[in-house]
Amino acid sequence: MSIKDSKAELSTVTYDKDKIEKKVDSIYEAIVIMGKRAEQINAEIRSELHGKLDEFAVHNATLEEVFENREQIEISKHYEKLAKPTSIAIKEWLDDEIYFRKTEEKQ
Repeated sequence: MSIKDSKAELSTVTYDKDKIEKKVDSIYEAIVIMGKRAEQINAEIRSELHGKLDEFAVHNATLEEVFENREQIEISKHYEKLAKPTSIAIKEWLDDEIYFRKTEEKQ
């Protein structure tokens, strides 16, 4: 599923603690897994955005030219309207779309 097509919540929502922790031993473990996934999503969005904005980069532009670039502004606004990486990670967690594994502890 594409991050742009995610049906994640755009505003604050209260989730059922039992649903979040049912796949792991504790709520804290679930939060760590979702947090790591949110970091991955954020890095993906950031690199995609920078790639698109680099197309408009002009190294010798005047200040007026920078502010008049409407395409660049529209792209930035589009990315601002996307769901936050944390919301996307929570949605993926609740929909069983996150793969995780526990590493064995060495004794």
